[in-house]
Amino acid sequence: MGKQRIEYIDAMRGFTMILVVFAHVCHFCLGDSRMGYNAVFILFRLPCFFMISGWLFESVAQRPFKDVARHKAMVQLLPTFIFLLLLAPPPEFFHQLGTLKGGYWFTFALFEYFILYMLLIRISRKWTPLMAVALTVGAFIYARYYDSLRSVADGYQLWLIDASGFLSITTWRLFLFFYLGTCVKRHFDTFIRWTDKPVVIALVTAVFALVASTSHHDNLMFEMFRFYVGGITGMVMVFTFFRLTSAWLQRWHVSKPLQYVGTRTLDVYLLHYFFLPRFLMAYAEQLKAYDSQFVEFVVILLISLVVLALSLIASYVIRLSPFLGHYLFGVKYSDKS
Repeated sequence: MGKQRIEYIDAMRGFTMILVVFAHVCHFCLGDSRMGYNAVFILFRLPCFFMISGWLFESVAQRPFKDVARHKAMVQLLPTFIFLLLLAPPPEFFHQLGTLKGGYWFTFALFEYFILYMLLIRISRKWTPLMAVALTVGAFIYARYYDSLRSVADGYQLWLIDASGFLSITTWRLFLFFYLGTCVKRHFDTFIRWTDKPVVIALVTAVFALVASTSHHDNLMFEMFRFYVGGITGMVMVFTFFRLTSAWLQRWHVSKPLQYVGTRTLDVYLLHYFFLPRFLMAYAEQLKAYDSQFVEFVVILLISLVVLALSLIASYVIRLSPFLGHYLFGVKYSDKS
């Protein structure tokens, strides 16, 4: 029997995946990651994704370590290596194995989070919260000074820093959101009871809006506060919105398309890089000339939806082949199918 899917979880994943494509259109096609309100979306986009990933992973984390690690490697790492090879064939491929993995860092980082979480709960459930916070804060500080450390290192030290880049250690600053997702799953009734209170969700929304209204400052404590408070309040706000408006989204025929995207997040993530219209970089200044975040948002959203549609069509065609569907997207095909 297949896993029972939760509609609002899939819808939320679909929404977040659209924001990922949106962000990459801003960065790779227009050269400015802060266009079209993306500076606000950045605060909660990845926290939402990692929260959902932790929420879903909690139910399998106690299974045999080797079995889970092998399965996740087949689903997360093998397809990513294949697509990275297609996107950047050797010798360029070997230059893409740093922290960002040619843009494919998310699946590598998520695999590492699976491993980290399984190790932490096996070391001590009691101390897991403290270890998760220490690991996350340490990674945040390391990420902030990563470039400066790399510039002054040489020889063996530089090799160690580059190795940490391959292991995505700088992205472990997001591990806290993954861990909080596992906590929400374990204490789901309590989480629901609190987020059902209007005063609580109003306070969460107000705090997020306050954080989102602030601008970047070159101060470690402020950056950390903005990153984690904005991320936590943002993911709680978005999760609660999709949970409470599930019926409304169904009635307005919004939920089903988002759910479909939510069941194809890996496919879209791996494929969308091939469809990004990078030639639009030449027109970026013309779009900025309108001096309107709303106009930028509408234009970028339309481009993102086209990229998303092309990715979903390619996904559908690829999945027609059980061999390609299995090795490129980790799909399990039953004997009947």
